[in-house]
Amino acid sequence: MATMSNDELIEILSWLPAKAIHKLKSSSKFFLELPKTPYFVAKQAENSLKKDRPSCFFIQRDDILNHNDYVELHPLSGEELSSGIPKNMLQFIASSRLKILSSSNGLLFCLHRTELFIINPATCYLLHIPLPNHLQQRGNLHSLSMTLECDFEDYRLILFDNEEWSSHFDCHVYSHKQGVWSLRKNRFFAGSRDLKFNMPVICNGAIHFISDCFSYLAKDSTHFRPYIMSYEITNGDEDGSVETKLLRVPKEARRGSHDDNYRMNIFKWGVVTGHQTICLVRLRKRVFTVWILTNHESSSWRKILKVRVKGMCLVEQNPEIRGFTVLNGDLVFATEKNVYAYGLTSDKYMVLSEICDHRCDSVFIRFVPYSDTLRSCGISVKSLRP
Repeated sequence: MATMSNDELIEILSWLPAKAIHKLKSSSKFFLELPKTPYFVAKQAENSLKKDRPSCFFIQRDDILNHNDYVELHPLSGEELSSGIPKNMLQFIASSRLKILSSSNGLLFCLHRTELFIINPATCYLLHIPLPNHLQQRGNLHSLSMTLECDFEDYRLILFDNEEWSSHFDCHVYSHKQGVWSLRKNRFFAGSRDLKFNMPVICNGAIHFISDCFSYLAKDSTHFRPYIMSYEITNGDEDGSVETKLLRVPKEARRGSHDDNYRMNIFKWGVVTGHQTICLVRLRKRVFTVWILTNHESSSWRKILKVRVKGMCLVEQNPEIRGFTVLNGDLVFATEKNVYAYGLTSDKYMVLSEICDHRCDSVFIRFVPYSDTLRSCGISVKSLRP
């Protein structure tokens, strides 16, 4: 039998989650040193980006009181033994009252009052991120839109700020490689409605926000019905060509959009006709409807699901839906007690499975997708190991 070379072994192991790799450290000196090897760390993070499939999700309260003292982490089906983070890191996030703003490639972007942090909970490292100069005296950062995006070589923090109470926002970008915040030339136009700045979706080099649905505008207003705004963040800034684009939501999604029991959000979907795209999920009168954006330029959508919660065959009777997201081709939603997955793709279409129970006693729950990697937070990090 042929012996596997170290290079071949490294290639295979680099596709594993961080938790599975750490489990091997007691096997030999080779496995002990592997998670500290710069080449392997970069390779494992790169392969995780290529897969682009979260293995876990965080649950936090989603309320205007900013209660960030409760957090749970749950693996998705099939990832229970191989993915996760140390228990002390989950306790640290909760006890420090950190709000998880977003996650990308194993890194968490977190807010604590007026401080920003990048954390890799799998490796137990934390990096403090300086605020832009104009925000250093601000007492409350919760009204800002802030998110994290990783690529193979760098990670960026994207911040939208508006001090004029207008519909135009400044876009500030922090590059980890450069270590400084920069102001984009073109401002972001949000339209007449309030956008859900706490739920950005980055896709194909643009950041997307969906508007709220409340009936505070006149019927003849251009933005009377809900809409999506996208803003390019990776192209066009050098020549000033970056612009905001309005995406219309499907006609069916606009109907009844001002009802009190109406909720609609966007999420990252996957590849359609060779391009990454987003999906739209509406919950109205206990009915889920899901669309996929098939053409960004023409705002064309394809409906892939419409189902009553009652028709999903849940064991719970008349459950309240506390939150929902889309992960790896599944509609993932939380009731008062449990988290479920409902298939949206052909191999498990409309198949219900229970993921876990939860103890988050909040009317609204936030899901943050997560994949554990060895990715570095950068230099000057602080170790959180006990």
